[in-house]
Amino acid sequence: MKQLHFQEKYPITVLDIKKSETQFVSADQIADYFKDCIEETPRVSYIATFDHLAHSREIEGDVAPDIQAAVNVVFCFGRALPNPYVLAVRPRSIGIADMGDHFVVSFMDAPQKPANDAMRAWALALRNQ
Repeated sequence: MKQLHFQEKYPITVLDIKKSETQFVSADQIADYFKDCIEETPRVSYIATFDHLAHSREIEGDVAPDIQAAVNVVFCFGRALPNPYVLAVRPRSIGIADMGDHFVVSFMDAPQKPANDAMRAWALALRNQ
């Protein structure tokens, strides 16, 4: 798992996991796993699963040739609305890309440590024990 700045300004966490290192065989299975994690976590709300690859193809957008599937699981940790600006960083999303022999799981870091800790734990649990 690594942390980086996408486009030099967005702090993201990325997990690259070989298919041989996980029980999951598809991006959809991983999305279902994350949905279960979200639904089992108090005060976290599942919103949707978005097929980003289908969307990009439908609008004739550019897609890297090695991306075989790409989905986002959308959800919200929001426990408070202290000001209107917090809406800019909500809801959260975890992206899952099937790259053929491995998956890339990524998410933008949240302003709250408990949210980041949960997303990291969920992602790391994808690896076989």
